[in-house]
Amino acid sequence: MSSINQRSNKTVLTTHEGGVAKNITHIQELRRTVLSCLLWEDDFYESGQDISTRIEMLVTKVKPEIVHQLAIEARNDYKLRHVPLLLLSLCPNVNAIYNTIQRADELAELLAIYWRNGKKPIPAQMKKGIAKAFTKFNEYDLAKYNRDSAIKLRDVLFMTHAKPKDDEQAALWKRLVDNQLTTPDTWEVALSGGANKKETFERLLQEGKLGYLALLRNLRNMVESNVESTLVKNAILARKGADKVLPFRYIAAARKAIKYEPELDIALQQSVELLPTFKGHTVLLIDVSGSMDSQLSSKSDMTRLDAASALGVIVKSEDTSVFTFSNRVVQVPSRKGMAGIDAIKNSQSHDGTYLTSAINTINNDIKYDRIIVITDEQSHDGCIAPLYGSKGYMINVGTSKNGVGYGSWTHIDGFSENVIRFITECENN
Repeated sequence: MSSINQRSNKTVLTTHEGGVAKNITHIQELRRTVLSCLLWEDDFYESGQDISTRIEMLVTKVKPEIVHQLAIEARNDYKLRHVPLLLLSLCPNVNAIYNTIQRADELAELLAIYWRNGKKPIPAQMKKGIAKAFTKFNEYDLAKYNRDSAIKLRDVLFMTHAKPKDDEQAALWKRLVDNQLTTPDTWEVALSGGANKKETFERLLQEGKLGYLALLRNLRNMVESNVESTLVKNAILARKGADKVLPFRYIAAARKAIKYEPELDIALQQSVELLPTFKGHTVLLIDVSGSMDSQLSSKSDMTRLDAASALGVIVKSEDTSVFTFSNRVVQVPSRKGMAGIDAIKNSQSHDGTYLTSAINTINNDIKYDRIIVITDEQSHDGCIAPLYGSKGYMINVGTSKNGVGYGSWTHIDGFSENVIRFITECENN
């Protein structure tokens, strides 16, 4: 009889950089993949298709109610659009669909994602959920997103057999079917119809009809069209609808319209004032390695480092020390707003990811109440525990399969300011 006491063939789990990674549950892996994911977009280490395939596999490994909760959280708290719909296409639920869909175009987008590999019958839960969500939207919402796409809103209405709430909504839906909706007063409609850019933007700003994200995205257009600067500055500072804007959007806007960086800086710092202040001494340790230069999206000039830097400057604490790490550890000034972002990004060369070495340096040199690491978790040398008796938080802004931030660390995924609020809840409970 051969011996059973033989060498183990167990594979050691590693990051893409070769550092030892942590074994995690299917739920944890699904969260880390979803909450930093711009669906089907390639990142530094993985293709967008590989990421979506992993999500599909993981959904089969966790309870449906977990998937539903995650879809709602990803859309409402983390402001992600497509990955929540992928979750619901894989595991549909009436109330989850209703609570996830926020824009009228998502009614058709959910079906498009469900049929991405070919048409098939629509599950009853999906039909009922989309039908219920259809009742959310008024004429402006429907007209704004009533596009000539492969799946039109009128098609969705017919396929889901939605029932109107009242006679007024029934009349609205008839206008949708008959293609007689009132044309919405948006900048897209006006400019596509040949309207003057300067006049259009000035009118919409004066009438308060330009959403905050649309404002930030069109700043370059406004500069080039010589839009009255006082109107633009006042709109930036008013921050109407800014609660739906991710922190790194201010960086993107400032890059495209440096003329308005002072106002954008003020608006970014005003958003910080709405966040809680941590007690005691907080150490921020921000990953500036080469992989953090990966774009958030193929159509975006924003990177994971932009997202990480923006998170770094919105942390409020009674006492804060800020460090970056790559091949080495560098302390940077604890500044808020654009100045803080520049200090972080320009602190050192963007090379390897030596997280253990960085934490070890901090632990040896500084006494702190909490340490917050913002990273994509692809460490070359693994990860060690935070200082004994202190709290450690690992904020992951990447979607890679294996990461290091578990065990003694409280692990948080995503690049929304809600990760800061989550830390507050952890410490208050």
